[in-house]
Amino acid sequence: MDDSQVLIQDLNNSYGWELEEAVSSEKLEALVAEKIEWLIQKDFNKLIALLYRIDVSESRLRLLLQENQGKDSPALIARLIIERIRQKIETRRKYSSGG
Repeated sequence: MDDSQVLIQDLNNSYGWELEEAVSSEKLEALVAEKIEWLIQKDFNKLIALLYRIDVSESRLRLLLQENQGKDSPALIARLIIERIRQKIETRRKYSSGG
């Protein structure tokens, strides 16, 4: 199973999302950005809780949003979420294999 599939399974299982299993990295980022856009508009507190639960760096997020004012914020947030989950997957692999 490749990293994208593991990442999608993690998002689906851990956060109750229903993302397609077989999508490209670009499509995955777009799907996550859509979820973030919905949360920004409909349930901002849930977005904050999600970012906290995923452990996205608040200072990094603020800096990224400041440096990219006027750009697609949901896409920027989606990239940070995907990056953080990939880091968690790598950490799990490293310690589950004993290496």
